[in-house]
Amino acid sequence: GFMDKCKILFVCLGNICRSPAAEAVMKKLVEENKLSDFIEIDSAGTIAYHSGERADPRMISHAAKRNISIDSIARKFSPLYDFDKFDYIVCMDDDNFNTIKNLDTDNLYSHKIFKMTNFSSIKNITSVPDPYYGGSRGFELVLDILEDASKGLLNKIKKDYGFKN
Repeated sequence: GFMDKCKILFVCLGNICRSPAAEAVMKKLVEENKLSDFIEIDSAGTIAYHSGERADPRMISHAAKRNISIDSIARKFSPLYDFDKFDYIVCMDDDNFNTIKNLDTDNLYSHKIFKMTNFSSIKNITSVPDPYYGGSRGFELVLDILEDASKGLLNKIKKDYGFKN
């Protein structure tokens, strides 16, 4: 029967490194699981500083080495639309998480707001660290964490939605 798409929004600070990478990693995983018709994925930042920009070229090239293509354009999170539209709002670190929580002034959407690392199987990882000011190892680490946590997130969604595949 017809079912509403499951909609995921990944959130970081500027929406040019971590959340576009998360969006692209998750899209690839969802395609591999043949769930693209059911799961819609987007990303946003808590600040508008980079709105309209492509992702960081360093992140694009590190991801490309893993056959992950990042094509999103940065935008700022919109409390007016995004809280209602998305089923899972997945934040990269505590700052992003707290910012989004604080925008939910009436606490209507707390059941939708998660931290990406909650879905990780890697021990002692509590955030997806911002690689912007670091070297290439930072970008690789982000992708390692995202690839791992995406699997955990997809498992949760499969459970929540009863996808049997």
